[in-house]
Amino acid sequence: MAPAAVAEWGRAGGEPRNVVVGSARQVPVREPASNRTWFDLASLTKPLVTTTLVMIAFRKGDWALETTVGEILGELRDADVGDVNVGQLLTHTSGLPAWLPLYCLAGGYPGRLVEKLGSVRLVETPGDRVVYSCVGFVILGMMLERTFGSDLASVFRQEVTGKLGIDDELGLHPDPGTHSLSGEAASPVVESRLVEELGFDQRWIPPMAPGLPDDGNARFLGGTAGNAGLFGTAAGVFRLAKEFLGGTLFNREEIDMATILRTEGLEQARGLGWQLASSPGCSAGPALSPQAFGHTGFTGVSVWIDPEIEGIFVLLTNRNHPGQRENDLHPFRRRFHTLARESLA
Repeated sequence: MAPAAVAEWGRAGGEPRNVVVGSARQVPVREPASNRTWFDLASLTKPLVTTTLVMIAFRKGDWALETTVGEILGELRDADVGDVNVGQLLTHTSGLPAWLPLYCLAGGYPGRLVEKLGSVRLVETPGDRVVYSCVGFVILGMMLERTFGSDLASVFRQEVTGKLGIDDELGLHPDPGTHSLSGEAASPVVESRLVEELGFDQRWIPPMAPGLPDDGNARFLGGTAGNAGLFGTAAGVFRLAKEFLGGTLFNREEIDMATILRTEGLEQARGLGWQLASSPGCSAGPALSPQAFGHTGFTGVSVWIDPEIEGIFVLLTNRNHPGQRENDLHPFRRRFHTLARESLA
């Protein structure tokens, strides 16, 4: 299933519990996992980094849900994506494709990406369907960098982890020389297949390396993107997730804004960046209330937050090390939620 798993769970007002099993790395030498192991958090980046920073942009008055891509990235004002708004991007109702090898579109040059996004065509009418789109969150990340005037890693450190005092638990593009990182995949097997299926040249896929995310588009953008790139410990994920129950970063109105149902009647129940537990077939399972919200990541990670009991459930694995796996972790996640929830009774 995965070489290692680190779980941390508990109530917002109490001391979390945790369990560590397995190996952070299997090659070139076996290294045991620990509470200090930083995992590639993959798409947990979407709610934990991108949604968090968007909410801060709302508070500052820089953005609103109706703010369009073209208003922030003026180069795209006349493109299909230019009229898509922030709310549609955050709820995956933008009409954008689920995934594209953006490094191929840009010919391997990150500086060309904004311009090349102008050629991306919508595959659905915005607002009509939920189509989980990494492309949309890459665009959100680029918009945030333009608004804040700095790269995502620096903005996240200044606005989030620095304020919470968790720089040593969570961050983008960690230095493998100073952080204990879980093992990465030896090669991007799944991404190579997808690139080939779309008719692009696999040679454009950015190389993998320790400290860089499993996601190729995030690697292409220097390891920091709106869809992927966050690394951290289970404790770091738990601490930031707790903010969505109240704390330093958000007030109650802002939390409600991010986590209420915004896709009623569509394929998935979505808030702003968050999936809601009422989504059919999601990883929350029956132990969590319908009001719970969370997210998963391709590398084998998940976080769920249940406001009914003020519970937080973090499960991190490195299922893609040393080779990428496409095993379904949802049954494992649901079982973890059941046992962890019972332990809090």
